Amino acid sequence: MLSRLKWPLITVLVVIFAGTAGYTLIERWSVFDALYMTVITVGTVGFGETHPLSAAGRAFTIVLILAGVGALGFSLAQFIDVLLEGHVTGYLEGRRMQKSISSLEGHTIVAGFGRVGSVACSALADEDAGFVIVDADSGTVEEARELGWLCVHGDATEEETLLAAGLQRAGSIITALSGDAENLFVTVTARGLNPDVFIVARSSHASTEPKLLKAGANRTITPNVIGGRRMAAMVMRPTVSDYLDIVSAGEGVGYRLQELELMPDSCFAGKSLAEARIRELTGAQVVAVLAQDGTVNGNPGPDTIIRAGEKIVVLGTVSEVETLSLQACRL
Repeated sequence: MLSRLKWPLITVLVVIFAGTAGYTLIERWSVFDALYMTVITVGTVGFGETHPLSAAGRAFTIVLILAGVGALGFSLAQFIDVLLEGHVTGYLEGRRMQKSISSLEGHTIVAGFGRVGSVACSALADEDAGFVIVDADSGTVEEARELGWLCVHGDATEEETLLAAGLQRAGSIITALSGDAENLFVTVTARGLNPDVFIVARSSHASTEPKLLKAGANRTITPNVIGGRRMAAMVMRPTVSDYLDIVSAGEGVGYRLQELELMPDSCFAGKSLAEARIRELTGAQVVAVLAQDGTVNGNPGPDTIIRAGEKIVVLGTVSEVETLSLQACRL
């Protein structure tokens, strides 16, 4: 904004300087009298002449009036343009953002774009998952918008803000605010507005986890506890830790550990793992089967039957998992 107003301001100052210098040279006035005459002339305030003007002085005044009116008009037009552009751009950006959010279905809401929330958003973006950020800090929201991510500026503990983020259509919500009380409040509010939404809540202390679960969270994460455990694991079992980083984060050689739900029309539904020949057909390996009743088979054998509605946890490269995903969801 300031850069666009620089030249109009310089133009006005040049006209004032030229007018002051002109009256000083032509009429032999003092600098103050010349400046005063220039300002009232450029400003067209209608005051009388400071001193009687000669013919040359009157001719110079005519030129000064034309130049001054032009400079002030140009400056005023630029200022109004910049002012209106900011409001109009902000309004249009808000309308576009809200329209995009309204079109989402089954997306994830990330409450809090801080140290934890920003990492969660990056992971969601890497997976091309739909998500909306909710944060009360305008600077943080602007930073997220510059990355091209959908945002809602507001307090995530308020119902109106969560509804604006599409909570009633959302599939999940990550509440990653800095305080446990705020995350607890968001959890209660989200569960009340959408009983089916999957809630992952951040807690600063392990003692808060049971409270979040009672409030309606499906999962809780305590970053400092997880971080401490991972650091200890890296010391005691570094190779295993490196392997888990590869399969969970999709880094390094590009392996991915992912869960897939078998649809009724899947070619794998109702077959044993041996009959399904998943590894032969796709290259991905089934490492666990999650039954609909919640039981987990962490070491499925070739005779394990996989049924429609069950979830299989598979390990493979990105392309292998995507190939399996297509076959698991349809014939």
